[in-house]
Amino acid sequence: MNQGFTIPKFQLPGFVSRLGQKLPQWPHAVALTTALNAAVKMKLLPEDSLAAMEGKTFLVQVIDTGGQAAFTYRGGFFRPLFNPAGSPDLAFRANLSAFLQVASRQEDPDTLFFNRELSIEGDTELGLVVKNMLDAIELPTFQSLPKLPLHLPFGSR
Repeated sequence: MNQGFTIPKFQLPGFVSRLGQKLPQWPHAVALTTALNAAVKMKLLPEDSLAAMEGKTFLVQVIDTGGQAAFTYRGGFFRPLFNPAGSPDLAFRANLSAFLQVASRQEDPDTLFFNRELSIEGDTELGLVVKNMLDAIELPTFQSLPKLPLHLPFGSR
């Protein structure tokens, strides 16, 4: 679970979503697949779960930002989908705060799902594989981050 900082439940103003929907979506998919591939390379994701994801398509939609990432897992790599066709095998939809709470392990995806703050649609068995895979990830912990000096050597006279 999250130590110290609590991410509150929030929803961004409607204009953010309307603006975000007009922006190109491919950078989201590139960023997400890059992070997922780094997790694969660091062996954070169980190989049996990855095998079950082979050839499947996914959509992660952040409702209140208007952003979404479409991607697939094929040949040992997560790959962005620039022009996704049809419905994905599995789709996750939530506001930014819910995704941040899951990522920081402040909230369990099941709790958010049952509270209707996280929507999961598509292949139920694949959804369980992904959920169990995320639960199995051992995130590194940081004892303390380096502190910045109180007086920076530039910009003051």
